[in-house]
Amino acid sequence: MMPAARESLLDAAYTALGRRPWSAVRMVDVAAVAGVSRQTLYNEFGSKEGLARALVRREADAYLAGVERALVSRPEPRERLAAAAEWTAAAARGNVLVRAMLTGCWGERLPSPTLSAVPSSSAVPAQRRADGPLPSPGDFVALVRDRAVASLAAHGGSKTEAAELARACELAVRLGVSCVLAPAGEGGTAGLVRNALATVRSVV
Repeated sequence: MMPAARESLLDAAYTALGRRPWSAVRMVDVAAVAGVSRQTLYNEFGSKEGLARALVRREADAYLAGVERALVSRPEPRERLAAAAEWTAAAARGNVLVRAMLTGCWGERLPSPTLSAVPSSSAVPAQRRADGPLPSPGDFVALVRDRAVASLAAHGGSKTEAAELARACELAVRLGVSCVLAPAGEGGTAGLVRNALATVRSVV
């Protein structure tokens, strides 16, 4: 199956999830919306659990791609971290799966795939990846922190500066995630991160 066809099936599944609980989403309906047979859907994802894992993996990848864009969207390091934190809060507001992944709060309406890898016999590379480990909230903090460090550490620096940069990046990431659960007030998520980074000794 072409990647575009796989995407259309995932789009159909995500749309269905917005309309009814995952437990009530039927494979036959997802296939019908995407214009393929139910057998084609099963050939691609293996099972409804496989479809759920693929959907979660896609939304995780899209969130992390947004982090990457945010980290190059501003010239100043502090502004880059503020943009990444702001993206984190906005992505979670707009996507129930991103919110669940970042907080670990999987409601009754959502799929609840196990985060550990599951046995995979799929011939589809994208599905084998989806059947691998899925990120936990702690994994996301580490992934975003490490991306931020890599983005901001291009100028080199001492080991002490590298450690301070990593701490500043983790602070910004954790503040962004905290704003998912408790939205920031005046100044928003970006303002909160700017203010916090201004009060700590860091290289940003």
